[in-house]
Amino acid sequence: MLDSLTLLLEKVFFLTHLNGVPDTSDRAAAIPDSIYQRGDLLEVPRTLFTHFGIYLGDNRVAHLIPDILPLVTTDERSVQVTVTNTRLILGVLSKSAGVRVDTVEDFAYGATILLNSLDTAVQKRPFDGDEIASRAEKLVGKIPYSLLWNNCEHFVTYCRYGIAISIQTDKGSLAVSIGAPFLVSDRTLLGSSKGLSYEHSQITILGSRLHLFFLTV
Repeated sequence: MLDSLTLLLEKVFFLTHLNGVPDTSDRAAAIPDSIYQRGDLLEVPRTLFTHFGIYLGDNRVAHLIPDILPLVTTDERSVQVTVTNTRLILGVLSKSAGVRVDTVEDFAYGATILLNSLDTAVQKRPFDGDEIASRAEKLVGKIPYSLLWNNCEHFVTYCRYGIAISIQTDKGSLAVSIGAPFLVSDRTLLGSSKGLSYEHSQITILGSRLHLFFLTV
C-alpha cells in the first residue's frame, strides 16, 4: 500500500515536471576549470528542474542521474556513455540511477553553472572540500532513485552538508498538492538532525511524503 502511494506521488511529480536531457549539439563552453575547488557544489538551472553535482577536481563532476542501464548491465563503458532521454525516463520509472563522473562540459550541457548557491539556503556549514569530494566518490555507481526522496539534490546535500534534503522537491510537492493544510519539509525534518546515515535520511523523507499524501486525499 505504501509503495503504491509513493509510486503515485512520484509519477504525478514526474509528469508535471518532465524535462529531458538537453540537446548538446550547440553546447557552449563551461566556466574555466580553474575557478572550481574540490568539493564545490555545482548547480545547473534547467527549464523546470535544477541539476546538481559535486566537483572532484581535474575537470570532473560527480552527479546522480536516473538511468536504466546500470540496472541491466555491468559494462562500465556502455553506462558511461551520455545518458539519453529514453535511458533517463526508464530510470525514473524503474527507480534506477547512477552516480557518475563526467567532465564539467558534459555536466553543464552548455548551461551557466552556479557555484555553491545552496550554502545560504541550507544554512549548515559545509564539510572540508576533500571530505565532500570523498563522500561523493564513495557513492559512485548504481544507486536507487526517487524524484521525491533520492534525487541529485539529495545526493549533493548529503555529500556537502551531511543531510540529504531537496529544496526544489519541497516546492514541487507543494505545487502538486494544492489544498494541503501544511507541508512537512525535508529541511524541518533533517535540519537539526546530526549523524544520520544517507539511508536513514531517505526513510525519514519518505515518511514525510506519505504523510503529505494522506493530508491531501
